Amino acid sequence: MWIDTHCHLDAHEFGAQSLDVARRAGEGGVSMIVIPAVEKGNFDSVTGLGAGAANTSYALGIHPICVPQAHEDDLVTLRRRAEAALGDPNLVAIGEIGLDFFIPMLCQPAMREKQDHFFREQLRIARDLGLPVLMHVRRSQDQVLKHVRQIRPPGGIAHAFNGSFQQAAIYIDLGYKLGFGGAMTFTRALQIRRLATQLPLESIVLETDAPDISPAWIHPARNSPENLPAIGAALAGLRGVDPAFIARVTGANALAALPRLRILLPS
Repeated sequence: MWIDTHCHLDAHEFGAQSLDVARRAGEGGVSMIVIPAVEKGNFDSVTGLGAGAANTSYALGIHPICVPQAHEDDLVTLRRRAEAALGDPNLVAIGEIGLDFFIPMLCQPAMREKQDHFFREQLRIARDLGLPVLMHVRRSQDQVLKHVRQIRPPGGIAHAFNGSFQQAAIYIDLGYKLGFGGAMTFTRALQIRRLATQLPLESIVLETDAPDISPAWIHPARNSPENLPAIGAALAGLRGVDPAFIARVTGANALAALPRLRILLPS
């Protein structure tokens, strides 16, 4: 089955069409779409969308890009909301959380410290509630790995993976899956394509990160979860296997990374 493990379906680019997009993706074979939050202000929207279609689910978290505007009370709200939603099968993870050392403003010493604090606290929430994590990792692989080794939430996904083979091996040893999407469809993305081709297939999950990271054939147009099967077919081409095999294996990998999805999907 095709599972989009990371899609910002609540983004303004989708307007009022988010659920229509999800339904069209479902008609195209996408069995599940995971919609991560990015800040306290969109907890309600992702929760609503996660319950709005047969093939949608959600995660709650504070994105590192939103950390500059976040307050300590937002972490309290996140813990309270996630704990209260444990009975909601549509909640599948804590995310999107992580570290971003690419944007210059986020690299200032005080902001790096705040990012570290918010990331560690959200890892603790995930650990305490038994939820996996959806992690944003941009120029911060080693720091992210340090924190997850210390706090040990119950697995999850390193979204839009673009680290080294050595870093990939550490994530895999820790029980994480690695997210691949539209970036690997560009012929110039040599490192990502090598990773997608050579890493163990059992470590890979698929994602769109829609509306961002559009695949090569529509770039720079808006991405959509409807593109996931074609992205999966691109991975199949890189690895020289049948797309149906990629769908089956990456779907199983997604279920291993996000076990609560099993409740939502037909057996």
